[in-house]
Amino acid sequence: MSDTYDVIVIGGGPAGYPAAIRAGQNGLRVACIDGWKNRDGSHAFGGTCLNAGCIPSKALLESSELLHRAREEFATHGIRVTDVSMDVVQMQKRKSGIVKASTQGIQALFKAAKVEALAGHGRLLAGKRVEYTALDGTVRTLEAQHVVLASGSSPMPLRSLPFDGERILDSWGALDLDTVPRRLGVIGAGVIGLELGSVWRRLGAEVVVLEALETFLPMADQQVAKEALKQFKKQGLDIRLGAKVSGATTGPTGVALAYADGSGEHSVEVDKVVVAIGRRPFTEGLLGEGSGVTLDERGFVKVDEQCWTGVDGVYAVGDCVRGAMLAHKGKEEGVMVADLIAGRYGEVNYKTVPSVIYTAPEIAWVGQTEEQVKASGRACKIGVFPFLASGRARAMESTAGFAKVIAAADDDELLGVHVIGPMAGELIAEAVLALEYSASAEDLQRTIHAHPTLSEAIHEAALAADRRAIDFPNR
Repeated sequence: MSDTYDVIVIGGGPAGYPAAIRAGQNGLRVACIDGWKNRDGSHAFGGTCLNAGCIPSKALLESSELLHRAREEFATHGIRVTDVSMDVVQMQKRKSGIVKASTQGIQALFKAAKVEALAGHGRLLAGKRVEYTALDGTVRTLEAQHVVLASGSSPMPLRSLPFDGERILDSWGALDLDTVPRRLGVIGAGVIGLELGSVWRRLGAEVVVLEALETFLPMADQQVAKEALKQFKKQGLDIRLGAKVSGATTGPTGVALAYADGSGEHSVEVDKVVVAIGRRPFTEGLLGEGSGVTLDERGFVKVDEQCWTGVDGVYAVGDCVRGAMLAHKGKEEGVMVADLIAGRYGEVNYKTVPSVIYTAPEIAWVGQTEEQVKASGRACKIGVFPFLASGRARAMESTAGFAKVIAAADDDELLGVHVIGPMAGELIAEAVLALEYSASAEDLQRTIHAHPTLSEAIHEAALAADRRAIDFPNR
């Protein structure tokens, strides 16, 4: 086994493994080092996303949504069911099977691209050398022409509530619960907190969400955020804004959370707590002395627009660098870097990175929010189309939410598209493509959309921006 490579990728998550595969496709000799360990001590490629994030959470969201529909919606369709319940153990077994199939798939992809998979820890040394510590403790020094750092991120702890794995959980722990808690506390009303809270609420838990910020979903368009808050509260999520958690007392049967808001000091009793206040770059042990790579004040690896660290031949991608902590953003960065290394063209358009929250209704957006556009001083026009007016949404019993299109008032440039409603995560792809090609609202208006489909909502919202909507009164 050679210790010299064209490319060594440190990290096998959604940024690292695509970088390795593309580099292999480009004819380079590649090794990918990954040190992920499952709860049982086994190793698997795929990072947090495949093992304890994107994939398992979507599996649980799907299962819990089916239960909710069976209980609340099937009767409307004329489907009679009685005594519907969830076998949580089977639900978790299904989730684990999906995760296993996904992670094993990476090994097959590596084999096809001739990528050497190395299980263990990688640390960048001076001169593009990499110290590789295998799972059995064996240490080797590898050399490469290029190194890609893709070490990912980890859950951010709350100083006053350290994770204990039993009562106070991180997002991974919340995905592995084998029973439904009577009452679940969620600290943080961001993407992770809302998705996990939704899963266990549908399964029967009382869910209290404590969010320190006064504004709900501040990163989203606020018209969308307002609708989302209304829908989540209707579903029974007890969302308390401006609630700053100061500590917790853990007892034999639960946790007493202490928090303060504008009205004073409070306490709430829950069985378990999920701390979902965000994630931080995971760079522990990543950089050896003399590597030349530097971190910023928040712990992210410093890079330029092309993910170059400033050290010859060394790049960094994904959650360990600036920008949104999104798997698809990391993937595109990994592919870009692998192509640049091979002398090919590579670029990531950070203005067209979509965001999705997989709740019900789903929330997705790309481009600027109404607040951002107005803050920039650029005059804009806005079109909104409610799913209540969509024939397809009515047929699906999924009429909550709307599609929103924002375009420039002067030249009609599409500036942002926001969707809250059924399949929003799928619908947003059309908007991403439109922004990628600098489309106008008129371009969307003149694009024929099949009827009846959910995508017509984006079409009608674009028409509404010019007060020309067909299927909803123009205001």
